[in-house]
Amino acid sequence: MCEVAPVSCQGKGVSYSERMTKNPYINASLAAAYIALVATVMTVGEKFGPDGSILVPMAVLSLFVLSACVMGFIFFFEPVQMYLDGAKKEAISLAYKTIGTFAVITALFFATLLFVA
Repeated sequence: MCEVAPVSCQGKGVSYSERMTKNPYINASLAAAYIALVATVMTVGEKFGPDGSILVPMAVLSLFVLSACVMGFIFFFEPVQMYLDGAKKEAISLAYKTIGTFAVITALFFATLLFVA
């Protein structure tokens, strides 16, 4: 019944917690890398599909929902697990550090735009 790997199922495979990191810098960097990937898809995406097609807004909204899910997972999965396991201070600290690190990365994106433009 539990054939799907690498998710833990009755002690087999690797659990999500083992795959997620408690390093806020890696978490924020993964989020920035995902955003770069989505931005690339959106830039190239102009070439997909006919103009005026219903598929374009459907694809954009689907990408938006997927992005919300991925970002929620990257930012909050591990802190919520830690919080539920009783490590409340550490969980809140990890969430704040991840968000703070991502805020710095976002500021660097905007600073780069100012200097390049």
